Amino acid sequence: MNTGGEDKTHFGYEQVDVTEKVNRVGEVFSSVASRYDVMNDAMSFGIHRVWKQFTIEQTSARPGQSVLDLAGGTGDLAIKLSKRVGPKGRVVLADINAAMLNQGRDRLTDMGIVDNVTYAQVNAETLPFAEDSFDCITIAFGLRNVTDKQKALESMYRVLKPGGRALVLEFSKPVLPLLAKAYDAYSFTALPLMGKLIANDADSYRYLAESIRMHPDQETLKGMMQQAGFDDVGFHNMTGGIVALHKAFKY
Repeated sequence: MNTGGEDKTHFGYEQVDVTEKVNRVGEVFSSVASRYDVMNDAMSFGIHRVWKQFTIEQTSARPGQSVLDLAGGTGDLAIKLSKRVGPKGRVVLADINAAMLNQGRDRLTDMGIVDNVTYAQVNAETLPFAEDSFDCITIAFGLRNVTDKQKALESMYRVLKPGGRALVLEFSKPVLPLLAKAYDAYSFTALPLMGKLIANDADSYRYLAESIRMHPDQETLKGMMQQAGFDDVGFHNMTGGIVALHKAFKY
């Protein structure tokens, strides 16, 4: 859809220009970067750690491999991946947002993780890496913030090595009607309130709730990954489908 020559997309429930969405998503994460980890624990009651650990296990990352952690933010996955690939492997912690990337870099540096992790400020839609660069690509709770998700998936496919796997961990659609109702009530009341109390930013967490509802459901995202070229695409629902892990391969 075009208005005045500008492509339109959604920012939460709003229709905005594509360039405006990029800027506004950037503002959201710049605003919450310093309190991001605290809010993750509060919002999910700590369950996000279980979701991420399951994702790490599904990477099957081995010593010496190269892994790209897209939208890696404060480094939850990169910390664990760096241990798996070891000193002869490498992890690229990538994020489009400088504030989030700095939080991740500072955190890993403070933990002494310096030898096998590098950092890159990148747009997932146009990854600046050579074809067939990585054995594994992860993106956790980041795809829904990408403006052109299909383009990002195609970019991920391009830089993945043949035989490699991609894992997309993201909020999805609850599979039980009663759970969906309770989740909606929680998302649109508790999340903005916690955002206000903990991060002094209710609007960003209202956007979070809206962006989850606008994200493709499990089957739709599976189809998008297949369209991008991925093989053996499947997904695993967690916490009743509130979160789903999509896993796919490049053959």
